[in-house]
Formats: sequence, structure tokens, C-alpha cells
Amino acid sequence: MTSPPEAPADAHENPQAIRRGDLTNGPIRRTLLLFALPTLLGNVLQSLNASINTVWIGRLLGEAALAATTNSNIVMFLVFAAIFGLSMATTVRVGQHFGARNLDAARRSFGTGVGLCLIVSLVVAVIGWAGAPQLLALMKVPAASSDFALTYLRVIFLIIPGMTLTTMISMGMRGSGDARTPLYFQILAAVLDIVFNPLLIAGIGPFPKLGIAGSAIATALATVTGLTGMIAWIYWKDLPLRLRGAELRYLIPAREELRFIVGKGLPMGAQMLVISGAGLIMLGLVNRQGLATTAAYGALLQIWNYIQMPSLAIGAAVSAMVAQHIGARREDRVDRIGIDGAVSNLMMTGVLIALLLAFDEPALRLFLGDGSASVAMARHIQWLSIWSFLPFGVTIVLFGTLRAYGVVLTPILVLLGSMYAARLGFYWLAYPALGTDALWISFNVGSTVSMALALTAYATGSWRVTMRERIVAA
Repeated sequence: MTSPPEAPADAHENPQAIRRGDLTNGPIRRTLLLFALPTLLGNVLQSLNASINTVWIGRLLGEAALAATTNSNIVMFLVFAAIFGLSMATTVRVGQHFGARNLDAARRSFGTGVGLCLIVSLVVAVIGWAGAPQLLALMKVPAASSDFALTYLRVIFLIIPGMTLTTMISMGMRGSGDARTPLYFQILAAVLDIVFNPLLIAGIGPFPKLGIAGSAIATALATVTGLTGMIAWIYWKDLPLRLRGAELRYLIPAREELRFIVGKGLPMGAQMLVISGAGLIMLGLVNRQGLATTAAYGALLQIWNYIQMPSLAIGAAVSAMVAQHIGARREDRVDRIGIDGAVSNLMMTGVLIALLLAFDEPALRLFLGDGSASVAMARHIQWLSIWSFLPFGVTIVLFGTLRAYGVVLTPILVLLGSMYAARLGFYWLAYPALGTDALWISFNVGSTVSMALALTAYATGSWRVTMRERIVAA
């Protein structure tokens, strides 16, 4: 890898801001949890926002419109899987430079990430707008919802640049130790989205009645407002990653930074696709069990989405924190970060599981209705499979450390081995004896295997020596 130039004289021009974003000093667990909390709150907020908007679309426009947004969201997920990987790699790169107190290099990495994101998202937006009809036909979208889907999807494609820039800037800022600023503008965007959705869908008051397009436009208005506000805040507060003057040339992706962000980011995005692919296979197996089982499983997925949020937030926080420690040459604390992250996740997830099991029936009735026969089925499934979130959370936290060192293939191999070979293998072998319960127990088997494989890979340590040498050489 080409060696970056030495930090210029102004690399430490904002030492107070650097100290505020420093994750390499102080009590490890307290620092980690305080840093992870805004990300956790942001994830919860986004899920609540999506759920509320789904309710508005379903109630105001009906099932055909709801089906249209479901199909459109599948497309968006594929786009954001790639963007997530690139932004996560940017977080790691920025964190390494920030920990080394090389502010100019951190800005250069951040600029490359933002510039790359803008180029990719503009290309996707243009191609997506033009090819939306063909894409929906390829997905076999039902005729009843195809018009809804086309309108919604085209507007969403237009705002992809704003959405992806928001993600990239937020992730880059987390690499500099700032998780609060993105949260502020997530709150702003979510509130605007929730408020404008019914107004623009139904044409309430002075607002035009736009139907399904209104929902997408509400998201567009909220996204642009949140993004504009965050950028203005970054410059007003003179936050470390702002680019000024000659630094704006960093938005033109630099080859050495591009090599890291793309080389590490695409495999990181592939991890999401591996997990989603396994989820789709499981959904297909669930569908074979009948409508009641599918409805029960669908309600559980809505609830489980919140249970896994601590591991996702802590895993992301571990990545940024370890990256700064690598840059600061303080790797003596890295193992403790992973241990504290895993223990904290076990405690938080355990509390959520206990609360959910204590109040599972009323929670499930919110989604399934009071008289639904699927409630009892959902409770049975939950008691058998909910424990899988404990070992899988440990796996996600360990992946956070591996990402910080640039190790991206090992997590994919772990996921393939646990979520496909172990989980599906157990299902096929145990189904003759256990019936449908084999499907639910397979979640625990797959998650336990993933934790065992991740711990084994982590314990070898050989990857750490190799990656340290590359990072130091860079």
C-alpha cells in the first residue's frame, strides 16, 4: 500500500475536538457504552420510523400500496448493503488515522469515502430511475401493486444520493469518536418523516394528496433536511472532519484510500447479504408450514429486530474504538474492549429477552390481533429460538474487532459455516425426529456454532500480527 504523506502542520489544529473524540483513554466499558448508546438509539428510532410509516401506508392506501413498498425496500436493502460496507470501512480508516492524531489523513480518508459514495449513488440513481419498470418486472411484482411500486421506487431512487451521503457522513464521524451529532439529525429526519407521511399521502390541510408518492416525498424532504442540517452543524461547530479550501480536493477519491475502502468495504457489505440470504431461506422453510406459522414468524421478526440492536450498536462501537487504539499503538487494551463489549451485550440482550418473555403475549397481540390463533404459535417459537441472540451477539462484537484490523473474509466464512452448513444441516437432519421444532432449534445451533467459530478465529491471533504489520507499513 502506498504510504500516505506526512501529516501537515495543521493536523493538530483542533486539539480540543480531537480530545473530545478520543476513544483511547478512560475506563473502557464506560467509554464503549457511552459511545454505543447514540447508535443504539438511532437504530431504534429508524425502526420505529419505518414501522409508523408502514402503518400510515397500510391504513391510508391499503394492502396493494403496502406490498409495493415491501418490494421496493428489498431493492433498497441491496443498495445499502454495499453502502454500509463502504461506510464501515471508512469508519475504520478514519478511526485508525484519528487514533494516530493524524487529522489530515483522517480527512483524506473521509473525503474519499464521501466522494466515492456520491459517485456511486448518482450512478445508481440514474440507472435505477430508468430501469425501475424492468426491475419490478424481473421481481414479478403483482399487477395490483406494480403502479404503486413504480411510483414509490422512482422517487426513492432520486433520493438515494441523500440517503447514502447521510450514512457515509454519519459513519465517518463515528470513526472520529462522534456518535452524538448523527443522532441529533436522525431524530430531526425521523420526526419530519413521521409528520409529513400522512399529510402528503392523504392531502391533509394545505398539503396536496399525493398517495404513495407522498410517502416517498416525505422521506425525501426529511432526508434532505437532516443531511443539510448535519453538514451545516459540522461546519458551524468546526468538527474535525470538515473539509475546507484545498482539503475539498480530498473528495476526489485517492487511490491508496480507495484501495482500502473498496477492498475492505465490499466484503463487509457481503456479510449483510450472507445474513439476509440465510434469512430468506429460513422464510421459505417457514412458509412451508402454513399461513398461521408464517404470520407468527412475521410478527416475531418485527420484535426480534429490536432485540439484536444492542449487538449491532456495540459491534459498530467496538470497530471504531479498536481502530483508534490501533492508530494510537495502544493494542494492549484491544482484548479488553472486545471482552467488555461482549459482556455488555450479553447483559443488555439478556434483559431484553427477559422482558419480552415476561410480556410476550401482549406484545405479539399488537401485531397479530387479540383473537389470532398465531399468538400461541409465536410464543412457542419464541421460547425455543430467542436464546440464539445471546451467542450471535457475541459473534457480532468479535466481528467488530476483526473489522477494525481489516479482517473481512473470516467473518464471511464464519457466517457461511454457521448460518448455512450448521443451521440448515441441523434442520434437515433433525426434522424427521423433531418436526417443525427442528426449524426453531436450528437458530440456537447456528448461533452457537457462529460464536464458537468466531472465538476460535479470534483466539488464533495470527491475523492480528499480519494486519498490524500492514497498518504500520501504511
